[in-house]
Amino acid sequence: MDVRLERGAKWRDSRIVLLLSAVLAIHTGLLAYSAYVHSPTHNEPAHLAAGVSHWELGHFDLYKVNPPLVRQIAALPVMAAGARTEWNDYFEGAATRPEFAIGDGLIAANGERSFFLFTIARWACIPFSWLGSIVCFLWARDLYGPRAGLVAAVLWCFEPNILAHAALITPDAPATALGLAACYTFWRWLRRPTWSQTLLTGVVLGVAELSKTTLLIFYPLWPLLWIVYRLPDRATMCLRDWTREGLMLITRLGLAVYVVNCGYGFEGSLTRLAEFRFESRMFTGKMPGEPGNRFADSWLGSLPVPVPRNYLLGIDAQKRDFENYRKASYLHGTWSPTGWWYYYFYAMAIKVPVGVLCLVLATILGKLAGQLPSKRLRDEAILLFPAIVILTFVSSQTGFSEHMRYVLPIFPFFFIWISQCLGSSMQSEQIELDRGVCRTRAMPLAAAGLLIWAIGSSLCVYPHSLSYFNELVGGPRGGHAHLLDSNLDWGQDLKYVKWWLETRLDDEPVFLAFNGPIDPIRVGIEVEPPASVADELSLQNLPPGWYAISVSYLRGVPWWSRLHKGQDVATELRVFTGFLNQKPIGTFGYSIYLYKIHR
Repeated sequence: MDVRLERGAKWRDSRIVLLLSAVLAIHTGLLAYSAYVHSPTHNEPAHLAAGVSHWELGHFDLYKVNPPLVRQIAALPVMAAGARTEWNDYFEGAATRPEFAIGDGLIAANGERSFFLFTIARWACIPFSWLGSIVCFLWARDLYGPRAGLVAAVLWCFEPNILAHAALITPDAPATALGLAACYTFWRWLRRPTWSQTLLTGVVLGVAELSKTTLLIFYPLWPLLWIVYRLPDRATMCLRDWTREGLMLITRLGLAVYVVNCGYGFEGSLTRLAEFRFESRMFTGKMPGEPGNRFADSWLGSLPVPVPRNYLLGIDAQKRDFENYRKASYLHGTWSPTGWWYYYFYAMAIKVPVGVLCLVLATILGKLAGQLPSKRLRDEAILLFPAIVILTFVSSQTGFSEHMRYVLPIFPFFFIWISQCLGSSMQSEQIELDRGVCRTRAMPLAAAGLLIWAIGSSLCVYPHSLSYFNELVGGPRGGHAHLLDSNLDWGQDLKYVKWWLETRLDDEPVFLAFNGPIDPIRVGIEVEPPASVADELSLQNLPPGWYAISVSYLRGVPWWSRLHKGQDVATELRVFTGFLNQKPIGTFGYSIYLYKIHR
């Protein structure tokens, strides 16, 4: 009997491994195709140019508001492919962001070949998403069983926001995967605090910190979680145990800082704090625009900073940008000079599949009703607390509200937690006659239905996952009434315009108002700007022809055109909102609407 049980367990495990491999293969195909069909989004040219500069120029001051790991990896195949680089727009200075001009120069130097370069750069970043899926599987398996692990991996691989950002070279999805991996290794250390696990956790944390500065929150959070996790054991732990684990914690954090320094090649490491020139009010103590250093005349100024120079300057630059940000925020048809504390809750309610939202609700209700097996509260606290802290921190930054991707790092923690709806409940299906309790298949079947609904909802919009909105707002076509920017219109659909132009049969003029980071002419898209918009307020005065308009302009974003062969044209007129009353002929993806004006 024991032999048969052992064989059955091995067969089930091997089947789950095969299923996980199949899911990862499908996920890879989805990401690879999405990376191919979409044009560069707003931040990608700057990221790629900065990544190339790190290798070619040997320093890290470009795009210093984010650590360099992801863009360095994205740059490797681009450099191997012989991409042309242009550094004429490069200049240094604490108050400058030259990477965007240099990214534009990268597009200009490579022309239409830029599409190929961004495709292979995106492909190089796909392994980050593999890591996220595998860690989801491992952590859910350890908590709730192998089936739950498979469910968590499936949620990662098919969730539209993960599919959208994992197919780009921006750091959001890689930081999500690496942050999850760091927290998983930390939880493993809490369960079995060994020195080998300490070293592994320190290295993983350091690599995660090289992806995005948001993860700095782990430095103060982990000591707190360690104390909370150990409190139930305080009666059995002696001073030696506390001291040993405290030293492990310090070693781990110190190792992570060392890894960060390695990632920057120790550029400017251990520079005295007084030698920095800051721009943000947080570090200067002055009014906006006045550089300085509030620590220069204090004893703190004599201390060496244990992180690379550009790492700290990047934090300062990011804070300066937040303090001086002047762009209006958009939510549910309303423009505001500031953001909203509930912005991310609202955004997740309409951009996360309804099936996933229902699984979260089902897990909460299942816990309250005792239908889901109980785990140690502190284990689930370690799982969920980082997500709650990140969401709270991001929501507190109400200077502006633009991008739901800022809370993407919380997603996998909830994927793991809700996986118990299918994993644990399926495994506990039984009839307890002695208690008179009959556990039916209703809950796991309902949960399976919700999972299938979520996957189907995502795939129905694919490959336009960046523009995904759920059924509560009518899908992607209703999304621009609620959110803009990287939630919907980030410049990703220009390739579809190019392909349409290559196959259309008529010779009527095509006017393009494109909300993207590149000049369409530089990549072989010969169109005209709707130049008369600068002078006319009525659509009736526009010349006849085709009009391809980004939805951001339909919703009142001021038009900024780069279509005059190097001459920028800007206007504050928001006349494109008049197209909202017109029925579009079609769409390119879901971010560019096509109209026809007849005479």
